[in-house]
Amino acid sequence: MDSQQENEQLKQRIQELEAALQAAQRQIAELTARLKQSSHNSHWPSSRDKSRQKKKRPKSLRRQSTKKAGGQKGHPGHTLEMSATPDSVRIHRPENCQHCQQPFTAEQCAVAIDKRQVHDLPPLRIVATEHQVETLCCPHCQHLSSGLFPQDVTAPVQYGSRIQQLAVYLKAEQFIPYERSRRFFADLFDLNLSPGTLQNVIQRSAKRLRPLIEQVKATLAAGHIVHCDESGFYINGDRHWLHVAATDQLTCYYPHRNRGSKAITEMGILPNFQGRAIHDFWSAYYQYPTCQHGLCNVHHLRDLTAIAEQNDQAWAKRFQWFLLSTKQVVDQARLAGATALQPSQVAQIERLYDRLVVTALQANPPPAGGWPQGKRGRPKKSKPRNFAERLDKHRHEVLAFVYDFKVPFDNNLAERDIRMLKVQQKISGCFRSVHGAQDFCTIRSYLSTMRKQGVRVWSALGSLFSGDILMPQLTPV
Repeated sequence: MDSQQENEQLKQRIQELEAALQAAQRQIAELTARLKQSSHNSHWPSSRDKSRQKKKRPKSLRRQSTKKAGGQKGHPGHTLEMSATPDSVRIHRPENCQHCQQPFTAEQCAVAIDKRQVHDLPPLRIVATEHQVETLCCPHCQHLSSGLFPQDVTAPVQYGSRIQQLAVYLKAEQFIPYERSRRFFADLFDLNLSPGTLQNVIQRSAKRLRPLIEQVKATLAAGHIVHCDESGFYINGDRHWLHVAATDQLTCYYPHRNRGSKAITEMGILPNFQGRAIHDFWSAYYQYPTCQHGLCNVHHLRDLTAIAEQNDQAWAKRFQWFLLSTKQVVDQARLAGATALQPSQVAQIERLYDRLVVTALQANPPPAGGWPQGKRGRPKKSKPRNFAERLDKHRHEVLAFVYDFKVPFDNNLAERDIRMLKVQQKISGCFRSVHGAQDFCTIRSYLSTMRKQGVRVWSALGSLFSGDILMPQLTPV
């Protein structure tokens, strides 16, 4: 083998090693980025943050306020107030004069009265009401006529509406498991309700509410804005997904085994929706051509934090500043009573946006040999490059809050609604059946909707067992 041929082989070997080194470096960078992920720079919930990470967290993206901590001036505050109509009044009279010990007579009137009130619960006990139907004989025709039991009294012995109301409240609002609810009734009322009885109450309540939730879905589909999100949970140990569609007045939960468009289609809101769906760039939401989209910029701020920290790219910090400053401009205009920004302001925001996107793309150019192929045949680009291309392609969705003041800056509303499922999981664990999860979501949809509209949850639950269900306002937003 001559030296020239040997040199060619060595060059080829060097190229192969360089390619392998670059691939290894990319993989190391990707794994390192995964290890550095937390709730402040990714879509992870805070519960996934590792306690062993002792690295100092960066400061909040929120700008420092000039307000003092605590209640602000003019805040009305809340305190325990005296009742104008107390349920009972106890008089405490002195028996004798504290000076000369002369006894007071019962007819003597007080010259002054000092008042104090104690607000407490009445004695907790079960009240048994017996219903008796009498049969009377007509003195003229001798026909026997019987009275009628109340419509809700159907069994020889049964639990009343308030017990059922409390059972639903404990499960659907406070997320108490059936066994702990059973102990609750036993400890407070000496009442032995079986878990099966509690489950039957939940099922009957959900059955009554299903037609109403269908009306909520139709109202959401007819609106201008709807917030969408999804989160994983478990049913009998199997992975499922909870989908939510919501506004500041309505909430609809929907459990499904699938996370994507199959579940969203069966939920029945986005297929007919012609407004703007606010979400976190989950690709399944883009399968519905009739609706527009708005992206959650809080997710973008976390992605930009990750790019700034893990990839050391300065443009990410500048883009964060741009988004927060633009939000401040929109908020100030809205507070001033404006319904839209001036065209010159919008044009300036778009120019700054385009410059930052160009900078982001230039900071993440394709490698010399092009992007490597991923497992599914698509180019495997870096996360900063993918994010920069998203900003470039979906400018109108990112800046939707600029073009339309009805569009929020983020998708926090849906995330707050779906967070309650996480609370339920921490308290009660997974669901035992699909039907149980569906019943829970039906009742939670109703309770969340009524709470948003200022109706007390206890009153709303009471209406389930009194004959006429309290109806929410079903006006498209």
